Amino acid sequence: MKPVRKAIFPVAGLGTRLLPATKTMPKEMLTVVDRPLIQYVVDEAREAGIEQMIFITGRGKSSLVDYFDTNFELEAVMEMAGKSLEPLAPSRASTGEIVTVRQQQPLGLGHAVWCARHIVGDEPFAVLLPDDLMVGKPGALKQMMDVYRKVGGNIICSQEVPAEKTGSYGIITPGNIDGALTEVRGVVEKPKPAEAPSRLAIVGRYILQPEVMEVLEKGERGAGGEIQLTDGMARLVGRQPFHALKVDAVRHDCGDKAGFVLANLAIALDRDDLRPKIEEFLANRG
Repeated sequence: MKPVRKAIFPVAGLGTRLLPATKTMPKEMLTVVDRPLIQYVVDEAREAGIEQMIFITGRGKSSLVDYFDTNFELEAVMEMAGKSLEPLAPSRASTGEIVTVRQQQPLGLGHAVWCARHIVGDEPFAVLLPDDLMVGKPGALKQMMDVYRKVGGNIICSQEVPAEKTGSYGIITPGNIDGALTEVRGVVEKPKPAEAPSRLAIVGRYILQPEVMEVLEKGERGAGGEIQLTDGMARLVGRQPFHALKVDAVRHDCGDKAGFVLANLAIALDRDDLRPKIEEFLANRG
């Protein structure tokens, strides 16, 4: 069983659900309390032991890479003012930790993942969708990695969704269930509620074997006319071990305006320095 050392972050999307804020700023750079969304998922990957972050970017996304670079001017000003540089520590990347690949056409999540094929090579890899902010201790990917070391193969993060929401997710055909771990016997992208094999949905964390790249290479279009990662994974079911894990974490859909606001509120309430003022404000609103 090869270790998982690399992670793909598909960050080329336009963030249209968060317009107008994302007109000139990548949605992944919008802040949840005091750090951009991309910082949370990179921290989660680091905690899980990921050594190389692969950003699949598009036009106007250079600030994502700049954020993890050293800002000599800012640090010089802070040092002259006697301010600690500790707040900047999480945003520094070690040499070679971050690699970028340009996705020149918006052809879907499967295509974005396929763009990293040469960097991934013949190794298993993780995929983290920054829109899905997963709050848990340990992080969602760390929990998945612990399971991967036991069962190998492919691991996808899952959660139960209302029946009327199945058309917004990849949905799992479940097999044997062992606690939080479910054998995957099939996956289908965005089925209608009446056609969904379950309510067990795939959410933005994956550990995949490199053979999925061979399937994505064919460029077959699925739901929405896009190259779907779910369709690529479906071809591996039965050929390799495949499981879905319900992680012990709270998911916030930060690609949605309401979800983004709720994520800010939830993270702020978990912080001792912010909770009193938030609670006071909420109490005064009745």
